[in-house]
Amino acid sequence: MTRQRGERVAELIREEIAGLVTKGLKDPRIGFVSVMAVKMSPDLRHANVYVSLYGTDKERNGSLIGLRNSAGWIRKQIGKRIRLHWTPEIRFFEDGSLDRVFRLEEIFREMHAEEKEDEHGPG
Repeated sequence: MTRQRGERVAELIREEIAGLVTKGLKDPRIGFVSVMAVKMSPDLRHANVYVSLYGTDKERNGSLIGLRNSAGWIRKQIGKRIRLHWTPEIRFFEDGSLDRVFRLEEIFREMHAEEKEDEHGPG
C-alpha cells in the first residue's frame, strides 16, 4: 500500500466523519466538534481521528465519550459510503493543537504589549 493511498483514504474518512458529526449524530453529549485529521494505520484497518472539542472541560469530556460510543455507528456509515476492502476501526482522540495555537497567540500579545510599554516608558 502506498503512502499516497493512505493519505487519500484518510482524507475521505475525515470528510465523511465531519459530515456525520454535524448532520448524523444524535447523541446529546456531543457538542461543537471539529474533525482536524485522520491518521491511517499502514494496513488501513485502523483510523485514528483527531478532533478539536469546544466548551468546558465537562462538555469536552462528554463530547469525546459520545464520539467514542458512536464509533461503531460511524464505522458502519463509512462502510456504506466508501468502498474499501476493510472498513477501518475508528478511534477518537482529542487534538489540542488549537488550544496550543491560542495560548501562543496570547503569549505573543503579552510580549508585544510589554515591548510597547518599554518603548513609551512607564505610563
